[in-house]
Amino acid sequence: MTFFKSLFRKTKLECPRCLGKKFVDWEDIRRLNNLLKWTPGPCAYCNASGKVDEEILLKVAVNNVYLTADLPEAEMEKIKSGDIETVEKAKQHEIFVDNLIEFAAHYYTTQNMDAEKIANLYLNTEDEAALFSVEKKNLIDYIKKIIELKKAELN
Repeated sequence: MTFFKSLFRKTKLECPRCLGKKFVDWEDIRRLNNLLKWTPGPCAYCNASGKVDEEILLKVAVNNVYLTADLPEAEMEKIKSGDIETVEKAKQHEIFVDNLIEFAAHYYTTQNMDAEKIANLYLNTEDEAALFSVEKKNLIDYIKKIIELKKAELN
């Protein structure tokens, strides 16, 4: 490495999302308050390296819901670079997920509806031009997880 490269080399820090493990587990998900929003998998924040450049900490929240390993690489890079359109899309995605969780929890706790009924109600009210959509089977599975969590909270 040349002298100048060593002077301007970016500082690498332990990834605050996976804590350097290269993998986000249930403990990380709970710690970052993203239950029902993430599942365990390779860390998208550090690209499963365990280390991040200091500048990402300023650009992307550690618990950013949208930045996950199942996103296309180009989309991940747009978020990390602060692309305005993609950052806005990420904010809208988080609102979508939060609203879906709230919707399912509400109808489960107030109407005692099961996952399939809640999914049908949601799909009947979903806007045709919605930015995010979910297949019915996946939606039912997701709502079942929301119900499980709500049952645990109520007990």
